[in-house]
Amino acid sequence: MKQALLFTFGLALAGCHSPGQYGYARVYSPLSDEETAQKGAKEFDPVMVQRAPDEWRGKAVTLFGVVKARNPGPGGNADLTLSVRSLEPRNLCDTGDEDTCRVTVGDREHAIVHALSKLSGDDDIGKLSVGAGSLVRIVGTLSDNVDPDDGAQVVRVTYLRHWPRDYYVTTADRSHMRR
Repeated sequence: MKQALLFTFGLALAGCHSPGQYGYARVYSPLSDEETAQKGAKEFDPVMVQRAPDEWRGKAVTLFGVVKARNPGPGGNADLTLSVRSLEPRNLCDTGDEDTCRVTVGDREHAIVHALSKLSGDDDIGKLSVGAGSLVRIVGTLSDNVDPDDGAQVVRVTYLRHWPRDYYVTTADRSHMRR
């Protein structure tokens, strides 16, 4: 009886799946601190920000972006130039196994945004640090300022989740992956 219970428990554990840091699941799975950070934030809408800037300025926003450039920013922050992308409702997978699924964003750019963020640990330094080609999900406050070089909106980041290059995919990968 005891062995049967242990065997059943083992099977149950094998069936459990945690998407982990990089979200290896069929659908996007926010981390618990990410869920907390995004409460009350609006999905960034570049068209509405242009039409009604006063309604958006100083508001909490959230967005996904592919890093185009990383430069030193003010106050020890990194200035991340982001290509804003839409999150796909379902992730693309190599096989039917959830461990082969990758967070998936659209391959079309909706806007350019600058994100000012304090980076630490592996996000700041190392092989998997934030850099050109990384995907980030940010939550932050839309600044009163625009970038002086390109006129893009500036977001002061309060939360950042990062996927290094090759740890996520875009919809352009549909040709060799499946839903």
